[in-house]
Amino acid sequence: MVCISKRRGSACLSLSVLAGLMGPCGAGSAQAQQVVDAAPAPAAADSAPQDFALHGQVTVTAQQATGFASPYTGTNSFLPNQLRETVDATLYFGVRPWQGAELWLNPEVDQGFGVSNTLGVAGFVSGEAYKVGKAAPYVRLQRAFLRQTVQLGGAVQQVDAAANQLRGSTTANRLVFTIGKFSLGDVFDTNRYAHDPRADFFNWSIIETGSFDYAADAWGYTYAAAGEWYQGAWTLRLGLANLSTVPNTTELETNLSQFQLLGEVEHRHTIAGHPGALRVTVFRNHGRFASLAEASAVAESTGTMPDLATLRRPANRWGGMLNAEQELTDTLGVFLRAGLTDGRYEAYDFTDIDRSLSFGLSLKGTHWGRAADTVGLAGVVNGASKARQRFLADGGLGILVGDGALAHPGNEWIGEAYYDWQPFSHFNLTADYQLVVNPGYNRDRGPASVLGLRAHLAY
Repeated sequence: MVCISKRRGSACLSLSVLAGLMGPCGAGSAQAQQVVDAAPAPAAADSAPQDFALHGQVTVTAQQATGFASPYTGTNSFLPNQLRETVDATLYFGVRPWQGAELWLNPEVDQGFGVSNTLGVAGFVSGEAYKVGKAAPYVRLQRAFLRQTVQLGGAVQQVDAAANQLRGSTTANRLVFTIGKFSLGDVFDTNRYAHDPRADFFNWSIIETGSFDYAADAWGYTYAAAGEWYQGAWTLRLGLANLSTVPNTTELETNLSQFQLLGEVEHRHTIAGHPGALRVTVFRNHGRFASLAEASAVAESTGTMPDLATLRRPANRWGGMLNAEQELTDTLGVFLRAGLTDGRYEAYDFTDIDRSLSFGLSLKGTHWGRAADTVGLAGVVNGASKARQRFLADGGLGILVGDGALAHPGNEWIGEAYYDWQPFSHFNLTADYQLVVNPGYNRDRGPASVLGLRAHLAY
């Protein structure tokens, strides 16, 4: 598992200690050591296991929303003719405190704003735009987590050095425990071709399943624990995470009084010698949610949309996703995501999407002599439940959308294309284009074109 999330402390010491006690022992670890000892030659310096590492990255984006039909606007509307930029710089500092363990800290400097202050499109157009925009740079510790790997035998696999990953080796069969502050997207709903707004697609509902209302603060991180069991071609993942204190806020719960449970099953396979994977994920959010139907009923009887805080009651919100990736040739891969979430309640931490279907392809530039370059094409359709449409029509505001009215609702359709050019090692420039039809589910507004540029330096 490599942490490459978009947007993105030790909260449970007892679990961390337990993971540490499990790491150095067990028959699986002994079996793996025998395989390593049987290697014919010592590892080269650049493949020797690491005990510590320091990596860094800087990403700068600029996005321009062009003119489009906008007969009326509301508090959360997507606005035409805007140019906005974001900047973030991250350090990835990791150490190996004991056998099988890695401790990582990710301090980050952020600055900038998303187009329309990250509002107006349910599948928002930039994963590098947080819900908190600031003109002056500020520093946050985005990740601070411990990962413990317990080897269970099987073929020895080399682990390359990367951000949030120390170089070394492990076995095909293993347990992996992660605890602390990180993004749930580091572990769940990953995809080889669409998952990193610093390297591939920009759009929120393409790099993640749009209906995945994952626990997170306004930057996309939470206090959580996750466990993964790799066995042959299968992986089982389980997770427990804190929701924010109230929907769509900067503060997280720390005592699991409002929480998310997650489960994921992954199967890896090959077709005609090309690797692929299929993942099925389910989640349940338990917290204080407002019923959208109740909010609409109050608005329609009084003429004023109530403050959702007055309507929040303990409730459970379920969701599920399907996530597939498949390499077709050495240079071409395709992906698909589909998700469905209970649309009776307000969204909690991600965005206002109740159902989502995305699909696309990624093509390396080998055929035109640019093996390090990549072309990506994708489309996504996002939908809102009838309850959410009625809520928005009555003037309700969601996490990201709300035009003050919704006389003609429709699905939100988004197409995205990018070209990622690597002029030299560790540096990439990306040109991106998105077409957003029915932004915020509103057929009276748009379609909107969004032009994007991204510069990314990593070491």
